[in-house]
Amino acid sequence: MKIFPAIDLYNGCAVRLLKGDYNQMTIYSENPGEFAAAFEQKGAENLHLVDLEGAKSGATPNLNTIKNIVSQTNLYTELGGGIRSLSTIDKYLNIGVNRLILGTAAITEQGFVEAAIKEFGQDSIAVGIDIKEKKVAIKGWTEVTDITCDEFCKQMESIGVKTIICTDISKDGAMKGTNRQLYKSLSEKFGLDIMASGGVSTLDDIKALSDMNLYGAILGKALYTSAIDLEDAIKTVKGV
Repeated sequence: MKIFPAIDLYNGCAVRLLKGDYNQMTIYSENPGEFAAAFEQKGAENLHLVDLEGAKSGATPNLNTIKNIVSQTNLYTELGGGIRSLSTIDKYLNIGVNRLILGTAAITEQGFVEAAIKEFGQDSIAVGIDIKEKKVAIKGWTEVTDITCDEFCKQMESIGVKTIICTDISKDGAMKGTNRQLYKSLSEKFGLDIMASGGVSTLDDIKALSDMNLYGAILGKALYTSAIDLEDAIKTVKGV
């Protein structure tokens, strides 16, 4: 299993939200590139970025910040947040982002995911599924649809999506453990590369997810509060 330390961006800063609430935001750094470099020094090979402003607006307000982060490290970098057009995907790939995560547009724009995969390839496109009370949430978690997680995963798998990032919003930033049951169920039902996100807060969580043979796990607040040491997390998945 791959470990993806996360940096959430807002106004050029590294921040964290509690359960997706923009009114409960903690600013951790005004220089996110330093965080990325520190992650790499601790043995990270991957990085998960989220543009929280973009998630709401569909624009690219943190483009220069993301470009700086990518240029300062050799990390495999994936990015989500407001990616709702092929031109936006192209813009981010051109500055060195490796994989783009489609969220809201995968629900609201019929045919967009298929077009993105056709244009840029299966490995450059992932889909983010944000779950609130078993339903898919969109627009920076501000709207909840009537589509269930299983329905959406089945649909994405059928159109050629390879990688899914699944976040249980109720667990995100709460430091009360991740939704192991959800990820176990998804891994058994679908042939997707599944990444766990939200509430991964102990090495026990990481070991449990790794034992499910998930593709990856995203670490956010647990790293920022030192609940998990990144080096220990990497050793855990490598069985060291």
